[in-house]
Amino acid sequence: MEKRNQTSSDCILLGLFPPNQTGLLLLFLIILVLFLASVGNSAMIHLICVDPRLHTPMYFLLSQLSLMDLMYISTTVPKMAFNFLSGQKGISFLGCGVQSFFFLTMACSEGLLLASMAYDRYVAICHPLHYPIRMSKRVCVKMIVGSWTLGATNSLAHTVYILHIPYCRSRAIDHFFCDVPAMLPLACMDTWVYEYMVFVSTTLFLLLPFLGITASYGRVLFAVYHMHSKEGRKKAFATCSTHLTVVTFYYAPFVYTYLRPRNLRSPAEDKILAIFYTILTPMLNPVIYSLRNKEVLGAMTRVFGIVPSLKE
Repeated sequence: MEKRNQTSSDCILLGLFPPNQTGLLLLFLIILVLFLASVGNSAMIHLICVDPRLHTPMYFLLSQLSLMDLMYISTTVPKMAFNFLSGQKGISFLGCGVQSFFFLTMACSEGLLLASMAYDRYVAICHPLHYPIRMSKRVCVKMIVGSWTLGATNSLAHTVYILHIPYCRSRAIDHFFCDVPAMLPLACMDTWVYEYMVFVSTTLFLLLPFLGITASYGRVLFAVYHMHSKEGRKKAFATCSTHLTVVTFYYAPFVYTYLRPRNLRSPAEDKILAIFYTILTPMLNPVIYSLRNKEVLGAMTRVFGIVPSLKE
């Protein structure tokens, strides 16, 4: 039996890019995406906090999405950039657990929050007279607290388990952050029970919310199709299709990565797919969900004194 590696307290992140000029150029692009995502999400949070006209359930949910995206991308990209630029690849075992906890918390919480946002739009368009009751401030707060609480609880359970399983191989994680599927092959015990729990968690926190979002937008599109205003139908279809595209960019790679059996996984493929839900989506969400909205553009004019040129 292979001797368990209990002496080393560090893990190694093999990273995303090769250590050459091409890798450096790609890293700078990722850092630019980090900057844009940070500015966009921070601006959205500030706008919603200071502008009373945005103090509605939809924008409270948007503010939480921006906060999650800000924490999401900050959990993975800075460490990846530091390791590449410094030539180091190490991360402490405890640091790996902390990174995994925050990543999983944001992933699960955002999955639930996106479903809440889709429900909000469904009620607003399909049941407008019931909207003040179904999406009251109390209901909105429950949705937000529930998303954070359930996400953190699920993440804590996975993090505790991943930190307590024995590792008998090299602790070289073939990824750019401490992702659970990338860490399981390093364990020197049978992890099929835990892999089944990962399957269950992915289904509950990602697959089912995605199906709910698809059903909600399907019902919205059906209602929009019967609208009398041709211009209104055109704008609604454009908005819904854009939202569904971004949601698919988030859920599809995530679900595909976490629901596949281990023997069908490829580290290179997993890292490419992870770029969509850890890096690109946090940058796109402020633009798609917020900056194409007339009320948000009006708030930017009032708060920042600028007149955006984006068209709805």
